[in-house]
Amino acid sequence: MSINRRAFIAQSAAGLACLSTATAHSAEKSAELKLGLVTYNWGKDWDVPTIIRNCEATGFTGVELRSTHKHGVEITIDAKRREDVRKQFADSNVKLVGLGSACEYHAVDPAVVKKNIDETKQFVTLCKQLGGTGVKVRPNGLPKDRPVEKTLVQIGKSLNEVGKFAADHGVQIRVEVHGRGTSEIPHMKSLMDIADHPSVVVCWNCNPTDLKGEGLKHNYNLLRDRIGTIHIHDLRNDKYPWKELFPLLKKTNSKSFTGWTLLEDGKVPQDIVGAMHENKRAWDRLRKAVGV
Repeated sequence: MSINRRAFIAQSAAGLACLSTATAHSAEKSAELKLGLVTYNWGKDWDVPTIIRNCEATGFTGVELRSTHKHGVEITIDAKRREDVRKQFADSNVKLVGLGSACEYHAVDPAVVKKNIDETKQFVTLCKQLGGTGVKVRPNGLPKDRPVEKTLVQIGKSLNEVGKFAADHGVQIRVEVHGRGTSEIPHMKSLMDIADHPSVVVCWNCNPTDLKGEGLKHNYNLLRDRIGTIHIHDLRNDKYPWKELFPLLKKTNSKSFTGWTLLEDGKVPQDIVGAMHENKRAWDRLRKAVGV
């Protein structure tokens, strides 16, 4: 009996050790990264078939359609057009990652805030009907002559309202790190602590402000558990520390993280498709360097 008891204890300890190792391995599992395009500004003059064709040709597997551009995918389109857009993506190798709105909630005028909340809900409905999974919104600055905390609370509460609506449609609200003052990571962290609805996530935007204070790793980790998508920029230059960012993406395993790294750049190259090919190769090198 004594031998059996010792054997049982030893086997149990070994089993617990294996379980602990497996749990740790699971916690460290690499995120699956995917490359997509934001149609600001590299696709602003393309219609939907051209967007799909150019993404398929260059290895971009997803797209975020920015509102107000030539593709015309807006909250005003009718049911027939919505079904047509949905079918074009469904029949292609390119996923509609989501819609990029310009909705924002920092205005002093309550009527303006309400208008943006209402428009966000319309974008959520459109996104769901098109087969997308998220709507990009943004803070866009801190009004003068009003306490910063009051603005952050207002934005956060607005995000919770649209987040609740989005959850009912199976859609994320992706809050871009954006705007004068609001792109500062400590402010963004405070804002997201208020906007605590699980459907409200961060769209990391690769801004110069990410490098302030204690640096990229510290700032990224402040928001890591809330990251949903990543807006990257032209990878052919080193204006942003891409080699430092990608290891952080590998460790981003929260339920909210989609794995989408979406290229968005304000400077439009003469040969956009050629630049997309080059960025795909650069993205592959960065991804493979960290083993994801």
